[in-house]
Amino acid sequence: MVAYADSIAPRRAIALRVRGWLWVALIASCILSLTTGATGVTLWDALVALLTPAELPLSSKVVLWDIRLPRMLMAMVVGASLAVSGAVMQGLFRNPLADPGIVGVSAGAGTGAVVAIVLGGAMPFAALGPWLVPVAAAAGAWATIMVLYLIATRRGVTAIATLLLAGIAIAALAGALSGVLIYAADDTQLRDLTFWGLGSLAGATWTKLLAAGPLMLAGLACARPLARGLNGLALGEAAAHHIGLPVQRLKRLAILSTAAATGAAVAVSGGIGFVGIVVPHLLRLISGPDHEELLPNAALMGASLLLLADLISRVIVAPAELPIGIVTATLGGPFFLWLLLRGRTFGGL
Repeated sequence: MVAYADSIAPRRAIALRVRGWLWVALIASCILSLTTGATGVTLWDALVALLTPAELPLSSKVVLWDIRLPRMLMAMVVGASLAVSGAVMQGLFRNPLADPGIVGVSAGAGTGAVVAIVLGGAMPFAALGPWLVPVAAAAGAWATIMVLYLIATRRGVTAIATLLLAGIAIAALAGALSGVLIYAADDTQLRDLTFWGLGSLAGATWTKLLAAGPLMLAGLACARPLARGLNGLALGEAAAHHIGLPVQRLKRLAILSTAAATGAAVAVSGGIGFVGIVVPHLLRLISGPDHEELLPNAALMGASLLLLADLISRVIVAPAELPIGIVTATLGGPFFLWLLLRGRTFGGL
């Protein structure tokens, strides 16, 4: 036991140092997000906007309070949700390359959005207006996870292998349904579908943040107590059960928290890939697989990464805006190539 504790202590020290640097990176990313853009806003203006907004000129107040601040907070909570959901899924499936989309939640949310964009004018819920797509995406995510849970659960026990295979099948069906609707869409709808599918935080508002933020924060809050259980699950389900872990309750909470966080994130930001894979895997390489350190660090790194990706998307083709999904894919693709080369060098991932 003493030897085990001695082996864990250095990793925790590394994880704590990493967390300190991640806090620094997050603060720096927030400053850059608030002060960088087509309209010149200084750091002092940003501080004044947060402390005494009445003293700012109207133009700076609008830019900071109505555009950049909700967008910054949305990027933080979406990035944290995707990264933590990825870490939970990787721990649940005991696979470092799993991500929130592995059980079809992202595909279900995407299908809900496609239905809303293509058929929104004919739906009885058209009165929702700008809320229609986020509500439909969230409903698609929850419907998917409920169907998966019913399929994979027998006599109160959820089979992870069945959940994974059913998720792949439902994702394929969701993709087929989306394809049919896209085929029937007109040019305007196709443009909306393209930009939504590539991901963007351009539509971030206080209203959307207050609607989707609590759901994502609830998913993050539910994920935090899973840390010890996910550590035990790394030994295998049978071993975890024998050491007293409530395995079934752990799986249920992991699935539902991931569905809540990912569904809400996809609903307000569209398709943003790679965050849920890159962040947890990179942190495991740096500071080890302990989920008690991994989950909070993943939240910080995910928030910082999406803030920086959003900043790049805003300035790289200014005054236009590049979809943020393109930026995250550009960052994630080389990372996976590096993993592939590393696996060939060391005999596997």
